[in-house]
Amino acid sequence: MLFVYFGVLGPISAWSNDGESIPVGGPRQRCVLGALLVDRGKEVTVDRLIEYLWDDDPPRTARSVIQVQISHLRRPFPDVIKTTAGGYMASVEADRVDLHRFRGLVARAKAAADHAEEAVLWDEALACWRGQPFSGTGSEHLWNAVARPLLEERWSAWTSWAQCAFALHRYTEIVTRLTPLVRQDPMRERLQYFLIAALYRSGQRATALAVFQECREYLAEELGVDPSPEVMELHGRILRDTESNVSRIIGAVAPAEPEGTAQPESRDQRPRDFVARNDLPRDIPDFTGRENDLQRLLDLGVRDEARAEIAVITGLGGAGKTTLAVHGAHRLADRFPDGLLFTDLYGYTVEHEPVTPASALGSLLRAIGVQPEAVPDSVEERAALWRASLTGRRVLIVLDNVSNFAQISPLLAAAPGSFTIVTSRQDLPGLSGAQYISLGMLSEESSLRLFATVLGQDRVDQEHGTACEVVQLCGGLPLALRIVAGRMLSRPRWTFEHVKQRLSEHHRMFRELRIEGHSVEAVFELSYQSLNDEQRRAFLVLGVMIGGTIDLHGAAALLDCDPPEADDLLQELVSVCLFEEPSVDLYRFHDLLGSYAREKAATDLAEGEAEEARRRLADHYLDMANRAAGMMGPRGHHYEVDRRTSSRYEATLADHAQATAWFERHQDNLAAAVDFYAGVGLDEQAWQLADSLWRHYANHGETELMMSTQEKALAASRANGNVRGSAATLIGLGIAHCLAGRYSHSLELLNEARELLETIDDERGQARVYSSLSLVYDRTGRFHDALSCVWKVFEYAIAAGDRSLEGMQRANLGAMYQVLGDYEKALEFCDAALKIKSEEGQYETSAQVLRVLGEINAQQGHMEQAFSYLAEALKLAQLIGSQRDEIYIRNGMGVALRRSGDLKAAIESHNAALQLGEEVGQHSADAEILSDLGGTYAEYGDAAEAQRLQERALELARSRDERHVEGRALMQLGRLPSEIVPHDDRVAYLAGAARIFADLGVPEAQQAEAELEKLV
Repeated sequence: MLFVYFGVLGPISAWSNDGESIPVGGPRQRCVLGALLVDRGKEVTVDRLIEYLWDDDPPRTARSVIQVQISHLRRPFPDVIKTTAGGYMASVEADRVDLHRFRGLVARAKAAADHAEEAVLWDEALACWRGQPFSGTGSEHLWNAVARPLLEERWSAWTSWAQCAFALHRYTEIVTRLTPLVRQDPMRERLQYFLIAALYRSGQRATALAVFQECREYLAEELGVDPSPEVMELHGRILRDTESNVSRIIGAVAPAEPEGTAQPESRDQRPRDFVARNDLPRDIPDFTGRENDLQRLLDLGVRDEARAEIAVITGLGGAGKTTLAVHGAHRLADRFPDGLLFTDLYGYTVEHEPVTPASALGSLLRAIGVQPEAVPDSVEERAALWRASLTGRRVLIVLDNVSNFAQISPLLAAAPGSFTIVTSRQDLPGLSGAQYISLGMLSEESSLRLFATVLGQDRVDQEHGTACEVVQLCGGLPLALRIVAGRMLSRPRWTFEHVKQRLSEHHRMFRELRIEGHSVEAVFELSYQSLNDEQRRAFLVLGVMIGGTIDLHGAAALLDCDPPEADDLLQELVSVCLFEEPSVDLYRFHDLLGSYAREKAATDLAEGEAEEARRRLADHYLDMANRAAGMMGPRGHHYEVDRRTSSRYEATLADHAQATAWFERHQDNLAAAVDFYAGVGLDEQAWQLADSLWRHYANHGETELMMSTQEKALAASRANGNVRGSAATLIGLGIAHCLAGRYSHSLELLNEARELLETIDDERGQARVYSSLSLVYDRTGRFHDALSCVWKVFEYAIAAGDRSLEGMQRANLGAMYQVLGDYEKALEFCDAALKIKSEEGQYETSAQVLRVLGEINAQQGHMEQAFSYLAEALKLAQLIGSQRDEIYIRNGMGVALRRSGDLKAAIESHNAALQLGEEVGQHSADAEILSDLGGTYAEYGDAAEAQRLQERALELARSRDERHVEGRALMQLGRLPSEIVPHDDRVAYLAGAARIFADLGVPEAQQAEAELEKLV
């Protein structure tokens, strides 16, 4: 149904509900229409219309002219203008005229009991204005009688908005919006007051004084008066603050390092929380042969020499290098209590680029406890930190599948007591001091022993001679022997004679592996040819899968069959050793078999079948990732996935925990699926999949995967001119750089995304950008900017009727007001958030709200209520698997326990928060937790430990530009006794804290100044 809307708060205009503009004629018709709309529903006499059109000198034909104007207006608006006894009347609903909509919103704002609701209503009311009211009419009388008074209503609304926004600490937005207004009319002293106060409260004292001076000079020149007493009193307060002794000390004293602090280059770079972990793959229970090689490896591992041992195991593919390395490492586990690390460098893996030294070092450093944001950028710095981290440790490292010396050199440990086992198909010349173990083929005796272990000694003895011939055909290659043994185990009727004939019949050279005239391909071909047609097709199609592993439902999508049928095929392939099942319902190829399957698929599959299968698997991953992401929190962009091309039998994801487990299992495959989409030009699917993945990657510290997927999706979107896709991936990249502590670059990316989304009028996307910007501002201590961004998202949620998003933003506003020290506002928003019914995605919001309520009650001394809220928050966070919330809740509980006097329990709670962050790769809160833990140790009476923790927090906060935490650590150091921190250093610390807090406009500024006053 077509509706017409009218505007008088700007040029007189009309438009339909589909946005189309409707012409309203020339100045006289605009004047008549505007006059009628002002008094909507009331009679406007002809005499009044004449006054508006001609002031005091109307023509004799004035009434006729009015009639003509009315006639013209009725053509586009037939049901709007009614004739009355003395004139005319506009019959239109109030909400369809911007003036009356404005007045209605003003009335609702004044009556609002909720400050948040009031602020939103003031924003909506002011948005009704489009410029000078009634412009385009040319009537001076109408301007003086109607338009000028309306301007006063607008100024009054701006004043009320500013008062409300000031109460809500929206200082950044006040400065942005009021600056042009007071320059437009400098006599609006009430607005001048709010502008100056907002500048002052946000830490911009110099600018606040400059604005006051401009106001004072203008009033003196124009009216010969001073500003109002209220503005003058505010000016005096700012001057007293600026000229205080504390401020002079802050300006005069530069921050100094405590006495005895080592320079950066001489500090112990080792992780203070070194993680001892065992990453070794499962040991093979029927390890056979290689006894001499194994003993050499074990002898190297038990040497007592003060040196770093390196063993290099070389040999052809399939020779058992990894098997020997892993088995030996398990045997040596007790000798290396500080960790058993394993990393595959993919030096000879088809469709997988070799891992770079930088990436490998990043993974290893994170594995031993180095925080992701503390990992240096360059290879040289990472290598230095890696070597320093292992000093004094007994660690065994297996570097598997190395391609060349350059790949391995930066990864080698130099610490005495460490043991590095390298496997490679090359000799790797240049490794000084390394001991080489070169694997040839298994001897006939060892090969037969392998057959006997798998098949039973009797079966080998019955055909001993033929079994020896099969060993020769297999070339003694352990992989080939195991494939034959596995095939014979699943086919009890097969004899060694039968195997020998099949191997001989299908014997041909395998292009990658040649073993004295024998070919592994013959072994693979033997198993392949023994399959039926359905099994062969499954083997070939699985050979072109995306990623290195696949589960049952992914295989069903790839094979285009039902899961039960796919399960049968997978198990059949596993039983003949053509496929592996490393864990329940997760499958993979050995790299050599995978290479064979891909080559075979390239020649045996019908044209286009391989790409169709890969597309089905990619679409399955997109469908599943989209649904899993929906369980992990509100989505910034919603999109529908064409599920006709994905698996007909979807995997069930019941809750947040199952969604997380699914992401963990497939995270590498999902990254490969993004690569697939980007590689074939499917930019829409590429960005959608990347957008579904970012939250999981972020929550689990997979920053590099997060960045790589977003970058590839971004390249695909830009190549195809996909604006929304480009913006969505820029947001993901911005979040990734924020988590890595690169805040400046994060802001650049997010603002670029915002500009793109503005061009396509994507309001939800813009709200998502502001939500991400608030996170960056919050981490850097720019709380007023963060608050302004959260308010923008909150207003969008209200306008869109999105209750889930509204509840989340009420929770965020509560947290922001808590930081700013306005507990009344924080409690108001938290209570409102809890009143919103538990809708989808609201559980995380509830955990956050309960934490904030608990922390505020603790700060106010209501300890019983505080612990009740925090315990409920912890229980909820654990229920939904929200580890990020749990980290903050445990730290908040530590602070509450400190306030209650239970200092030992407080220390345990802080440490539990740090430990959980380490376990899940979430380190964004580390500096804050370390500072809180240091504060607890200070009250516990261990000032030395308090100093150490605060210095760690300070160093980390500075490296990440987290200024608020930096200020907190400085203030805590300044509070320590002079026996621990010299007096001058304490003064410097407190001066630095006061300066930072003043710049940020946070309440701790007064605390730091008060502490500083005591010292000076």
